[in-house]
Amino acid sequence: MDSVEKLTAAITMVEEARGVPLSASCVVHRAEMLEVLDDARESLPSDFESARKIIETRDAIIEEARVSAEQMIAIAREDVAQMVEQTSIVQIARDEARKILDDARETAEIEKAEVEEYIDGRLATLEVILNKTMDAVSRGRDRLAGANDKDVLSQLADEN
Repeated sequence: MDSVEKLTAAITMVEEARGVPLSASCVVHRAEMLEVLDDARESLPSDFESARKIIETRDAIIEEARVSAEQMIAIAREDVAQMVEQTSIVQIARDEARKILDDARETAEIEKAEVEEYIDGRLATLEVILNKTMDAVSRGRDRLAGANDKDVLSQLADEN
C-alpha cells in the first residue's frame, strides 16, 4: 500500500514542520509536500486495484466452494441411485449424502465468512488511514487559513 506510506510521510512532514511563533501554524516546504501528496494520489489507483483483486479472489473462492458442493451433491446422488436395491443401503446413502451436503455448505459458509472478514478488515484499515489523512490535511489547511488571517491582522496593525 504505497499510497498509505506516502500519506504517512505527508503527515509526518506536517507534524515535524517548524512552528510559526505565537501561532498554531507551521512552515512546510510546499514543493516537498506537493510531491509527496502527488505521489500518494498516483498510488491510490493501484491500491484500489489491489483491493478489487482481493474481492475478485474472494468471489472466485466462493464460486469454487459452490462448484465443489455441487460436485459432492452429484456424487452423493449417483451413490444413492446405485444403492436403491436394498432398503438399509438406501437409508445409509441418504444419510451420507445429507452429511456431505451439510459439510459442503458449512465449509462454503466458513470460507465465505473468513474471506469477507479479511477483506472487511483490510478495507476498514484503509478507511481509517484515509480518514486520518483527510483530517490531517483538513487541519493543515485550517492552519494555513488561520495563518493568512493573522497576516491580515498584522498588516492592519502596521497601518496604525
